[in-house]
Amino acid sequence: MKSSGAMATTRRLRDAADRVAADLEAACGAALSCSLSEVVAGIGDDELLALLSDAAQVRAAADVITAAAAAEATRRSARELGYDGLAQRTGHRNGTTLVQTITGQTRADVTRAVRTGEDLAPSVPPPAVSGAESAPAVPATPEWLRLLREALTGGVITQAQFRAIRDGLGDPPVERYPDLDPGFLPAAWATAVGMLLEEAGVFPVEELRNAARIARDRLDPVGVTVRFEERFAARSLRTWTDEHGQQHAKIVFDDDGAAWVQVILSAALRPRRGPRFVESPAATAADGGRDERSNGQVQYDTVLAILRTGAAADPAQSFGDRQPGVRILVTADTLTSETDADGVIRVRVVGVGHLEDGGAAIPGGVVDSYLCDAGSVPVIRDSTGRPLDVGREQRLFTRKQRLAIAARHGGCIGEHCTAPSSWTEIHHLTHWSHGGHTDVDDGVPLCRNCHLGLHNRGQWITRERDPDGADAYWLHSPPDPVSGEAAPPTRLRSRSPLRFTAA
Repeated sequence: MKSSGAMATTRRLRDAADRVAADLEAACGAALSCSLSEVVAGIGDDELLALLSDAAQVRAAADVITAAAAAEATRRSARELGYDGLAQRTGHRNGTTLVQTITGQTRADVTRAVRTGEDLAPSVPPPAVSGAESAPAVPATPEWLRLLREALTGGVITQAQFRAIRDGLGDPPVERYPDLDPGFLPAAWATAVGMLLEEAGVFPVEELRNAARIARDRLDPVGVTVRFEERFAARSLRTWTDEHGQQHAKIVFDDDGAAWVQVILSAALRPRRGPRFVESPAATAADGGRDERSNGQVQYDTVLAILRTGAAADPAQSFGDRQPGVRILVTADTLTSETDADGVIRVRVVGVGHLEDGGAAIPGGVVDSYLCDAGSVPVIRDSTGRPLDVGREQRLFTRKQRLAIAARHGGCIGEHCTAPSSWTEIHHLTHWSHGGHTDVDDGVPLCRNCHLGLHNRGQWITRERDPDGADAYWLHSPPDPVSGEAAPPTRLRSRSPLRFTAA
């Protein structure tokens, strides 16, 4: 007998496949000999999006079935079964190669599918104890994992999104915090899963995976240092020459080094503030010509220019009006001050910080080294947690206001956009010319593309207060010129690491 989950998945697969067939038949019409590419090329925009959505649902449901079947095939091909294993009996070396042969997928794809199938499998009871009166109980599925399973089997998320959340979060490290209530971290994990499931329909898989890692780091500050040190130990640089004489390099970064490289490259690629190198193609672009280099070539030229000019180079020569630098968000509750025997006040970091661009967690020791070397810029907030404002005394947002807005949103707030904070401009919710205030609450970060699109499409953003007292930002669109109906507003999601509650 099929379980309710299997029946629901089967029903989703059948219904979605029926819709795809109907979409194609309707598009093909009487031209029974038309090719698939001709059918797709001949349908309207709405029909194309519907077909793409239906096909994606077919794939999502099929992926769930494939994952469960792949995990079971691998289990039946376990090494300890020897030649009695399923893969061995069919002439394959192991379960992975068996599934690869059947599905035509890569080894990495099969491995991900097997892991997903294992996560969907019910909990296995512990081994029976000799002489026990009753069979051991099956351990209960934790709430956070149950939410993930139901979202995948119910079609709320795809296998790729499931893996992004599952791998990014990992398991609650209860054993790492023996002084905590054993139920605290699992409950916090469930809360984080709920937030990530809401964001799954907004952000791409890569951004979702990053958000899951940020949530894990906020809830597991001790693990931040452990993982940082592991990645630091794995850092390396390797160069080689191929058979054509082309030089290659492979770099494995540690977290701190990667942060510096990213802000340098981001400064070079920042829209409207492109790099300006002496006697380089970009110099022509600055004079009105067009820079024909690809992004990869711009990044290469940036790194080479820095290596050649060294640390003493004029930053304006390479990066325009803003010198790159790593910015780290640290909340006040992660800092403590101590007075030594000589009366000197020393600040000590007891938590973790987060990179302004991307939100990756940085151990307290690294944050402490940055505070020692570069100092800090305090962002003072009022009793409700909102940064202080400057009203209408000036039109442009101040540097501290920009930092506060970046800390609140974590990058461009545009729908589906993942541009970092360093690429954004601050948009007034109410235009300055219409009486708007230069207040942090009424400023949102938008990259140049989203900013222009907002104005060109006649859209606007409003701020409302959530029941819990937090501010929510909503994107509104004008009515459709044909139907006269306006689409419902879309909530714009923050990507700030501070949206996850710290343990």
